[in-house]
Amino acid sequence: MRLLLSLLCPLLFTPLFANASPITIRSQNSNDWSSRVIYQLLTDRFAKTVDDQSPCSDLGNYCGGSFQGIINHLDYIAGMGFDAIWISPIPQNAQGGYHGYWATNFSAINSNFGSSNDLKKLVQAAHAKNMYVMLDVVANHVGTPSTPNDYNGYTFNQGSYYHSYCDINYNDQTSVEQCWLSGLPDLNTENDYVVNTLYSTVSNWISEYGFDGIRIDTVKHVRKDFWDGYVKAAGVFATGEVLHGSVSYVAPYQSHVPSLINYPLYYPIYDVFTKAATMTRLKSGYNDIQSGGFSNLNLLLNFIDNHDNPRLLSKADQSLVKNALTYSMLIQGIPVVYYGTEQSYKGGNDPNNREPLWTSGYSSSSE
Repeated sequence: MRLLLSLLCPLLFTPLFANASPITIRSQNSNDWSSRVIYQLLTDRFAKTVDDQSPCSDLGNYCGGSFQGIINHLDYIAGMGFDAIWISPIPQNAQGGYHGYWATNFSAINSNFGSSNDLKKLVQAAHAKNMYVMLDVVANHVGTPSTPNDYNGYTFNQGSYYHSYCDINYNDQTSVEQCWLSGLPDLNTENDYVVNTLYSTVSNWISEYGFDGIRIDTVKHVRKDFWDGYVKAAGVFATGEVLHGSVSYVAPYQSHVPSLINYPLYYPIYDVFTKAATMTRLKSGYNDIQSGGFSNLNLLLNFIDNHDNPRLLSKADQSLVKNALTYSMLIQGIPVVYYGTEQSYKGGNDPNNREPLWTSGYSSSSE
């Protein structure tokens, strides 16, 4: 599907100009992002520092991708017409946190990906190619300690920095916000120290590395008014993941985070192209989005694949996936393509949808 993307991206925008000067400052304007096409990658799965095509023996652990690997293959991304990349969270993680979502020490860089200097070089290299860099961030939870309740070495090293353990009742919003997602320690975002530390951390990441935007994980699992200060502290474009299919549930979050991942559109796309639902499902879903209270449809991120959901190609044939991809890229909003879609990867549930891209050889002729 790389050839399809190479055709679609130039139709949307003209992202890379031969005579354009390199970006030297961060974009803080949401409108700037509304004219971008984003390539989402998992840092551990996109590219190794030294290329090889050997498979990963354990998709549930680190496979060897790095910041330098991304630098080495920026032209591969730009060659398809993408002018923004979305990378994995960067803090030091608990054991097995190859994806970046199990932070321990928010002040340290995940050394499995490379050094702080490597990360700075990545952002600089992307900017030199007129590409924005979006950082995935997490403020809801941390990684599970190897010894229960022992937070030694964590940024949040006391039990009072966490909500008491409870299983989530998804019919109770307070439970959604304060109980533990998948057993992960839930940060007490009513605690002043926790709040101020999270705000200063995201501010420091932006100022130190020069990211152009952030993608916020698990937004619905934190009280809404927390996000106003978090977005302000970041000072750059912010999009949030509210993993829910209801427009009435998702849309109010746009009053706190300017952009949202468009899950209310994802589910109709999934139903039509994998479950043989009629096109009426897609039409009604889109009509709901248009009339459902979103403040800016241009800032919704549209997608067919990501790291949390089975790849569409694991459920449908390639012709249907191409149609779904075309729809998601041409509909109103910001298109996002998950790495591997261009190589017709077909992994199902996590972690099978997190394959290493290097086994493809970064083919430029994949259909």
